[in-house]
Amino acid sequence: MALKKTIDVQAAVAVAAAEAIAAKTQGTFGVGALMLDQHGNVLQSLHNNVVKDGLIFDPTAHSERQLIDWYYAERSKGRELPEPQDITIVTSLDPCCMCAGAILAGGFNVVVAAPDKNAGINYDNSASFNALPASLRAQAGASFSYPAILGSSLYARANSGATPKSFFIGKTISEPTQALCALVFEATSAEVMEKFNTDLPQEVLKDLASLPASHAIVSALKQQYPDALTYRCAPHRPDAGLAPFLLQAMARDREHGGAGDAVALLDSFGNLLLCMPGRMTQSGIRSAFMETTRAYAQLRYKLMNGATPAQQEQVRHYLGHPKDGTFVFAQGPDASALSFMNLGAYGSTMEGPLPLKNPAQFQYVLPSLPEADLAAICAAMPPLYRNIIRIRPTQVADAALVAALSDGA
Repeated sequence: MALKKTIDVQAAVAVAAAEAIAAKTQGTFGVGALMLDQHGNVLQSLHNNVVKDGLIFDPTAHSERQLIDWYYAERSKGRELPEPQDITIVTSLDPCCMCAGAILAGGFNVVVAAPDKNAGINYDNSASFNALPASLRAQAGASFSYPAILGSSLYARANSGATPKSFFIGKTISEPTQALCALVFEATSAEVMEKFNTDLPQEVLKDLASLPASHAIVSALKQQYPDALTYRCAPHRPDAGLAPFLLQAMARDREHGGAGDAVALLDSFGNLLLCMPGRMTQSGIRSAFMETTRAYAQLRYKLMNGATPAQQEQVRHYLGHPKDGTFVFAQGPDASALSFMNLGAYGSTMEGPLPLKNPAQFQYVLPSLPEADLAAICAAMPPLYRNIIRIRPTQVADAALVAALSDGA
């Protein structure tokens, strides 16, 4: 099948804008993107899929992240595709921290249309990329392009960042197309973010461990993770009893091409819901956290999609928003692109302030950076992450859990 081809930035952004409109029609964030090879052939175009059927489907289903996973999936099937450095992603909106980390981890190039002053990696429009760890800024400067928008309206801008690849003959974006990209996102952002706040408050959640093993919610959870509900700790205080589950997942992560990471999700009662490895052999960005947060969201989606209002309410009572529980990372964040992607994906999972009574929702066992260095990375992130969500990874308090993973890692 002949591929579509675009050798003009404006034409490519118009395709991304059309995907963004499709996303708005679906009721999700109005963002779209496409992937081009080194000749301008359109390999794939996708739009945001965070929301489907009025429900949260996958908090990580941003256009750019999906395109990168698509790329790796196609290559794993044997399809010949150019190396990432010869690929350009054209997106209607400045990539968030998750997508920026994924792009940098893979080594892709990106052309950006509309800015995002809250979550975009270039939120301050400086193209200095100070929101990134210092070790990643030069790479971003060489691969993230912000083409000029010619005109005199508030959408006009000078070009900044990297120069778009040489196959692009036209290297500017028209004001109407830029305005369309910005307005479609603005028209959807608040409404979609509100869907992350429709869950029940922690005070009315019910203990999943009180349900019989034959209950549909328990059965679905155990199909996802057979060891679910076999460990329990005090709420938000993981202890050494979690170590065997993390160590098992860490070993599987290595088998799947990872560095031995694992992420567990505990609910607000301290029940173990999931403990997942990454799948890096399938995609260079399928980290343990990406697998865990996606698995939980899609479990809830499958149980609620097509269910009666009463059934949906029951799911919400027993499977609350993860912000009321605890994510436990076997290994703490470092300054790598993949780790920055995880921080961004965590932000995309929360999409709003952490509960005041659960500020340590993000915990890790083994530190990868000094605490001050990790705090500095989080403090430099765009406003959504540092001021609204207030991402603050914290090491677990249980010394026996730290010792168990130190000995077994």
